[in-house]
Order: sequence, then structure tokens, then C-alpha cells
Amino acid sequence: MTTEVLDSGTPLPTQSIGELMESMGRAALAAAQVLAHALPIQKNEALRRAGDALLRRRNDLLAANDHDLEAAKRSGLSAAMLDRLKLDAARVEAMAAGIDAIARLRDPIGTVLEEWNRPNGLVIQRVRVPLGVIGIIYESRPNVTADSGALCLKSGNAVILRGGSESQHSNTAIHVCLLAGLDAAQLPRSAIQLVPTTDRAAVGYMLAGMADYLDVIVPRGGKSLIERVQKEARVPVIGHLEGNCHVYVDRDADVNMAREIVVNAKMRRTGICGAAETLLIDRACAQTHLAPIIAALLEAGCEVRGDAQVQKVDPRVRRASEDDWYTEYLDAVIAARVVDGVDAAIEHIHKYGSAHTESIVTENKDTAERFLARVDSAIVLHNASTQFADGGEFGMGAEIGISTDKFHARGPVGVEQLTSYKYVVRGTGQVRP
Repeated sequence: MTTEVLDSGTPLPTQSIGELMESMGRAALAAAQVLAHALPIQKNEALRRAGDALLRRRNDLLAANDHDLEAAKRSGLSAAMLDRLKLDAARVEAMAAGIDAIARLRDPIGTVLEEWNRPNGLVIQRVRVPLGVIGIIYESRPNVTADSGALCLKSGNAVILRGGSESQHSNTAIHVCLLAGLDAAQLPRSAIQLVPTTDRAAVGYMLAGMADYLDVIVPRGGKSLIERVQKEARVPVIGHLEGNCHVYVDRDADVNMAREIVVNAKMRRTGICGAAETLLIDRACAQTHLAPIIAALLEAGCEVRGDAQVQKVDPRVRRASEDDWYTEYLDAVIAARVVDGVDAAIEHIHKYGSAHTESIVTENKDTAERFLARVDSAIVLHNASTQFADGGEFGMGAEIGISTDKFHARGPVGVEQLTSYKYVVRGTGQVRP
């Protein structure tokens, strides 16, 4: 088997998938040793230069993206997936701004997390270190190439990126800009590698054949991709399966605020994992709050699937099935239900949710605190849209994804979440009796 290789600034000879991935793994290991001890000023220079290259080569990026979009439309990619794939001038500028924000973050490597003295005179420190080599497998969104490359570099990790075939030309154009930053800072190009083939066998090899090289894999994409990664990966995985996010409108919610938050949470961008998929409304305010919120959603172009009480407020509301409460639509569709107060809302979220992001809208602080404390999701919000479930909005510059795991990283995976720690122990000749 041979690979179809696309130019990423460093053309590779024709190789088997195994040979290609093994060579990338060895190069990543070598680069990780350099990055682990690279000075913050050097990493930041690479990031700034990469951001400059994105802006300077904007037309090349948009042309490459047009190529991907045309092919994706011919293949019948959904509107939500096309939105994820699309780049425009504003999104390119946002990528560059995200890289600049990452460069301005405090460097995490070498940070002393805790220090203490033992009675025997030993001084013990817990010190932050890189994970090593990270594999990232993702679909559609070209910005993941920029965000992931920048976050891994800042956190001292080498990375092997495997984007979806539908975005390969866009990813390649962005990767060229990242390489320009590495070159300018005299860091190894193998610090950020993009798998230069659309052959799906490369994904299988990353999952099952690279345990000697990869320390962790991060999947970012649809349910089928993440299920496959979690099932087949031979190294630890950081990720989430679905983003079935909820907004609960409480009896003490301001109706205008609730309407604005719900429409934004659902409709700002329907194809992201932080988009609201289920609306829950307290029965105690249904008479005053339900109709205007449902009307606003329908007027915004959202299909509403509701229970019997929601259906009564507007004939355009379709009947919700049991499956709807479990569904991550990633489209202009929302399920809506009337519930008996905050405890019933929490119960619904526990039963049907995916532990991603949930929001309560209320002016009652006690009710809000009850919701925030008892909902066991990666992100819980009060009086704010679920669309804030984003590393950039959290001040992290960007994110690799939102983790719903409870081990290692949870919520937005940014620079600090891509690190581990080691213990440094200093003595004066102590031996253990």
C-alpha cells in the first residue's frame, strides 16, 4: 500500500502507511525532547510568527478552503458540517488572534505546583511537565489545526495531527504557517506534524500501532469517530462522546433574559458541541415564559420538538420522541419539555445528558447554587449561554476540545490540561532506615 501525499512544506517520499507513521512517531519523540526544555521566549516567537503567517497567507488559506468546500458540497456534506469546514476572513483572523492569545499565556512548564518540607529535611516539589507526544484526530474544522498545534507547542508537547479528508487542503495550508513559525524560532519542524495522507489506514495505525510514540490521543469530531477512538486506542484518550447540552429556565427567570439566552445557546452556531440541544422550562412559569421563548426559537429558524404542553403553545411544534431527549442534533433543532422545578430539571439532565454543558436561567441565587452544585457536568453556567463552553471564552486562548472525562482533564482542554507533573525531591544525604 502506498500513500497519496499532499504538500505540507516538507514533501515525503512514497511510503507504506506503517513506514510513514513510524517515521513521524520517531521524529515526534525527538522533537518532544527539544520542546520539553525550550525557552518560553522561543516557543512564543514561533507562535507569533505562525500567527503572522496566517494573516499574510490569508488568500492562500481561503483558496484552499474553497477547494475543500466545493468537494464537500459535491459529496453531500450536511449544512452543519459545511459550517464547521468553512473559513472566511473573520475566522482566519480569529485563528491568528487565538494563537497570539496562547503566546501571551504564562508558560506552564516548570511551574512549581506545590512545595513542602519533610521532618527528615527532604524538600519535595510537584513540578509541571509536558505530556510528551500528543496525537489529535479530528474532522472538518480547519481551525483545530491551528489551535491544537499552538496549544501543544506552548505546553512543550510534540503533536501529530490527523485531520479529516474533507479539510485536508485547508489543514495543509494552515500547517505551512505553523511550520513557518517553527522555522523562525529555530525549533524542529517535527514538533507539529500533519499526517500528509487522506488514507484512513493512518487513523487505524495511530490508534493501534503507535503506543511506543504517543502518550495520549485526543479525538475531536462526530460520535462515530470518538466511539472508534475510545474503542481502538492503545493509549489514553481525552475527549467527549456527545454534547447533549441543556438550558433550564426556572420560575424565577427574567423572561427577556431567558429568551435571549435560549436563542443564542441554540442558534448562534448550531454545529458546535456547546450548542443547546434541550430546553427545560419550569411548569411554574410555563404560562408566561414558554410561548415567547418557543416563538423566538421558531422565528429564528429552529425546529422545535416538544412534549404535550410545549405543543399546545404553537402548532408548528412537532411531537418529541423519547430519542429526542438523548439527541445531539448539531443542527437547528431543539427538544423542549416542561418540568416540575429545578430538581426535576436536574433529574432529566442526569438521565439524558452527556455531562458536557448545562445552564440555568434564574434570578434566585439559592436555586442557581443548587443547580450548579448538583449537576455533574464538565461545565455548568448561571444566566449565560451554553455557547460559552469554549477555551477561548475561558481565557485559555483556544482549546483542543471539551473533555467530559473525570480523569486528568475535564472541560476545555487548554495549555495546562496538556501537562502532567513530576516530583522533584532535594536532600542533604538522607537515607531511609
